[in-house]
Amino acid sequence: MSEPIVQIDDLSKVYRSREGTVRAVNHVSFSVGRGEVVGLLGPNGAGKTTTIKCLCTLIQPTAGRIVIDGIDVLARPNKALRRIAAVLEGNRNVYWRLSARENLEFFAGLQGIPARRVRRHISELLEMFDLESKAKAAARKLSRGMQQKLAVACALVKQTELLLLDEPTLGLDVETSYELRTALKQMARQGDRTILLSSHDMNVVQDICDRVIIIQDGHVITDDEVSNLLALFRARAYHFQLAGRLTPEQQRRVESHFQMIEFHHTDHTTEIEVELLRGEQLYELMDLLRDAGAVIEAIDRRDPNLEEIFLSILRRKS
Repeated sequence: MSEPIVQIDDLSKVYRSREGTVRAVNHVSFSVGRGEVVGLLGPNGAGKTTTIKCLCTLIQPTAGRIVIDGIDVLARPNKALRRIAAVLEGNRNVYWRLSARENLEFFAGLQGIPARRVRRHISELLEMFDLESKAKAAARKLSRGMQQKLAVACALVKQTELLLLDEPTLGLDVETSYELRTALKQMARQGDRTILLSSHDMNVVQDICDRVIIIQDGHVITDDEVSNLLALFRARAYHFQLAGRLTPEQQRRVESHFQMIEFHHTDHTTEIEVELLRGEQLYELMDLLRDAGAVIEAIDRRDPNLEEIFLSILRRKS
């Protein structure tokens, strides 16, 4: 990994109330290299948004250390925040009365960048997010998808090296989500920004992220390159097609030997989707099927997508 621009060490956040104690983040540690595009994944309530809000100083952690571009965030928050741009929880954080272009000029000004210096960059952002025709339209008159794209553009116009995106495609229709994903992918390819992206949209993550960090119950359970995870699970995932149907008893006997297995029946065939954690399990499964009198018609390797891998990791760790 390149030189880290984000370093989180032993981060914890505990909420206390009359109802009890909730540990939202539980001793989380990870780093993000300069120029990396990293996905922060996890089920609802895993601690992703809390972690990002701690990075932005919107939430004070209970314990731990956060360093951004060499700056201790807790000791020098104002200086650290000048290194960050963020779009949080899908919010369209723009000014409704200003036009798209005026919003971009305003957010550049907040960063101390004069409009004349950023004029060309604003035009590039309007083009990247397909907003040129709406440059003079008030933000309140834009569609929800356009408002979301404008919010991301307003984060980018600040020209910080670190960009935090929390659910950037939340609530968007399929077409607008695809357009935003395409723009983010183009931006990621340019490699001049570091992006930490939290999303439930696995298409976004798989398209633009180099690496994923998976959080469950407030702590990190996986931190690996997307390409490594895809290759690893591709080697483990198999599809079997059997002639006829297994009896419920035969199916239960097979299921008892494998943690990640699913059966799908038709009138004349049985389809099995299975993840094999060890190479010898392939032969174990074939022996069980032979003992059950099953006729194997086909065996194929599967190519699981990132969503299937994510769910598989969560099931194994739960």
